[in-house]
Amino acid sequence: MSAPSSAPVATTSMWQRGELVAREDCDVAPAVVEVADSWLVEEGAVRGLDLHRERFLTSIPRSRARDLDLEAFWEAAIASIPRHGAWFPRVELREQLGTPQLLFRLREAPALQRSLVLTTHTGRDPRTAPTVKGPDLASMVRLRTEAQRRGADEAVIVTDDGCIVEGSTTSIAWWEGGTLAVVDRTLPRIPSTTERTVVALATAMGIPVEERRVRPEELDGREVWALNALHGIRIVTAWQGGPASTAEEPGRLSRWRLRMDALRRPLPEVGGDTAA
Repeated sequence: MSAPSSAPVATTSMWQRGELVAREDCDVAPAVVEVADSWLVEEGAVRGLDLHRERFLTSIPRSRARDLDLEAFWEAAIASIPRHGAWFPRVELREQLGTPQLLFRLREAPALQRSLVLTTHTGRDPRTAPTVKGPDLASMVRLRTEAQRRGADEAVIVTDDGCIVEGSTTSIAWWEGGTLAVVDRTLPRIPSTTERTVVALATAMGIPVEERRVRPEELDGREVWALNALHGIRIVTAWQGGPASTAEEPGRLSRWRLRMDALRRPLPEVGGDTAA
């Protein structure tokens, strides 16, 4: 008898006639992702779900949204998420053969990390829609794969003059003494829900927050964080093509990760029934 598969669970459903219908994740015709969003769910609890909903819905052009039942799709997607286990679901608006499609992907969450190694991307900026999450997902996967081949976890995109923009799946933040610094928001990049949460926490605690334009090498000796919805806050332990060394103030990362965990809330009960 063959051993049971250890492959992670991943299912895909398409919104059709007012309900999510399971489908094979195999496309005969090419499809283009226009907007996407994803978040971490652990034991039925999630952080910043309203921020993800807002980013997803507001990223869809009004001309496109008019013909889509977005609210009902969102509620059905939330209701389909199991309330036990660790999940990293994704919602998508894509176009296939000229037709818009709403997809819900239920995926098991990968192992979570506390730290990571960055590498500076030295090629051209591959992004085509830098302020919208979705169109460049495939390009960002390629960047991250290239980074992993070089022994890093994540690639960081920089401007033509070498200033940090964002990671392939992360927002970059760092500490300048007691000030939390984030990348200048006038640089085109994904509006990170996790960065937004970290900044809101810092502001509520009276911690100064500044926007900066810096080159990676200028962060030598700083504590650098990489932020995203899956891992939350991770500390950068090394940066290829960046600062010679990074720092870590004892206890700070742990305190902040606990604060972020405290913001997790149960998934809303939608439509009466929820997934087991």
